[in-house]
Amino acid sequence: MDANLKQEKRFKGIAASPGIAHGCVLLLAEEELTVPRYRVEGDAIENEIQRFENALLETRGQIQSIQEKIRQNLGEDEARIFDAHLLVLEDQALIEESIKEMQEHDLNVEAAVWTVGHRYIEAFGQIDDEYLRERASDLRDVLRRLLSNLTGQALEQIGTHMDDRILVSNDVSPSAAANIDRSKLLGIVTNAGSKTSHAVIMARSMEVPAVVGLGSFTDEVDQDDIVLVDGYEGVVILNPSESTLHAYGKLKDEKTSLEERLLVHSREASTTKDGKEILLMANIETAEEASRSLEFGADGVGLFRTEYLFINADSLPTEDEQFEVYSKTAKAMAGKPVVFRTLDLGGDKMPRESMEMSLGPESNPFLGYRAIRYCLDHDDVFIVQLRALLRSSVHGDVRIMYPMISGSAELKDANQILEDAKSQLRSEGVAFNESVKVGTMIEIPSAAIASDTLVADSDFFSIGTNDLIQYLIAVDRLNDRVAHLYEPTHPAVIRTLDNIVSSARRGDLSVSVCGEVAGDPVMVPLLLGLGIENLSMSPSLLPSVKFVVQNMSMEEAERLGKMALAEPDSTKILENLLDYYTDLMSGL
Repeated sequence: MDANLKQEKRFKGIAASPGIAHGCVLLLAEEELTVPRYRVEGDAIENEIQRFENALLETRGQIQSIQEKIRQNLGEDEARIFDAHLLVLEDQALIEESIKEMQEHDLNVEAAVWTVGHRYIEAFGQIDDEYLRERASDLRDVLRRLLSNLTGQALEQIGTHMDDRILVSNDVSPSAAANIDRSKLLGIVTNAGSKTSHAVIMARSMEVPAVVGLGSFTDEVDQDDIVLVDGYEGVVILNPSESTLHAYGKLKDEKTSLEERLLVHSREASTTKDGKEILLMANIETAEEASRSLEFGADGVGLFRTEYLFINADSLPTEDEQFEVYSKTAKAMAGKPVVFRTLDLGGDKMPRESMEMSLGPESNPFLGYRAIRYCLDHDDVFIVQLRALLRSSVHGDVRIMYPMISGSAELKDANQILEDAKSQLRSEGVAFNESVKVGTMIEIPSAAIASDTLVADSDFFSIGTNDLIQYLIAVDRLNDRVAHLYEPTHPAVIRTLDNIVSSARRGDLSVSVCGEVAGDPVMVPLLLGLGIENLSMSPSLLPSVKFVVQNMSMEEAERLGKMALAEPDSTKILENLLDYYTDLMSGL
């Protein structure tokens, strides 16, 4: 080995998963499969097509097995990664083009699938949108498994080589990550990847430090080299010195101590220094996550995403199947409120092709046929869900919330279908809470501007800031070229939030925020200062947000709210919030 490689060298990438780790490298070089290419003529083509169909079925079964393993070991969020893989196997264009390639060029199935698959991969790789570019890795992963089944060549299992190592690779596919024993993995470092890559999602779920997007790091490192991974700052250090290891050891202890102290605070009431109670709730999508949210000190569930019962199914879930999930969640929360968002399919949340739901392709799905728009057109699907939710209301404080309401007409129509569901249950003698609370999700500018027109038909408002901010500023957060314009402190956002809160107050409605800003400790004082008294976020974010609430006063929050409403510069608003947060945390 070159002596220079023994010197400490630092590399900067993208901070993918928080944490600090150091250890020996396991350098993974993915072996290329050998793809045979030969002529197949006449009736033999039909045999190749049959082989293709068999391989598709075999691959689907393998991916479903991996998905179930991930669901049990990591959770529903991570398991959904493989929905994209299954959709690749159902892509009729890909299947038909592969068969056409065989027939027109008298090719064996392996060669045809490889040719067509790489044509798609190259097309994805040239798309400007970072999120869509990353999906090329999904296709590559599925194609590799499909070719493995066609050729009989075994895929290497990473898990057989892990033994307290830091995995260094060009990239880590989700199916490869699924075979890793978390107890033997210290960290992940990859050349490729971005904040939207599945390697990032898997690393966070496995709770191991990870840095991605390092470019050509694999060219700089050898098997068994020592590296240090700083998943907080996105730094990788090759051959770290003793002084560097000592410094990072202290930093790791400080971070661990902080997290432990925050967890202790999360078990205490979320009340400001001057006695104002703030409800801090959890965003979840499975009944199993309800118990986990209580461990983090949740005051309830502010957003249960019911659409994942539909996304992960091959057919529409029945009323009883939905009731079982909703009632189980309500029981788990032991009397604390649970807000169920009704079906919010569309945009980036699409059902499987096997599902009997026709959303159809759209040029702009985020502004298209989705959420409440679909439900009002398919009241047969909608009323089944509402019946299940109403039935579950006898098992806890169940509340119902409609997504993507654009105006009062939609809200009234949705409430009418809810009344129809109540009438049906009464006539059948089925028990439910007659006074179940019904809320409106404010995430479209029209609803935000005319929020006063929604008060009469709502029991509460919940602000979905993710979509609301994107629609207000016309910014796709996943598009690198404009992502910097996505500013929660933009004056338009601040004033819109203020307008919604003012409408809610006049109607004596509670108002919450369930978007990402609710879980940002820097933004929390501002939200409270604008009059928001209920925040809902990912369960793991609850401890840090609760600490902020417990150590601030409403007087300070209201001062920040007035500042933000008067200041035209979003950067200055953010700077003031950061200064306040820094002072707050200095006391920890």
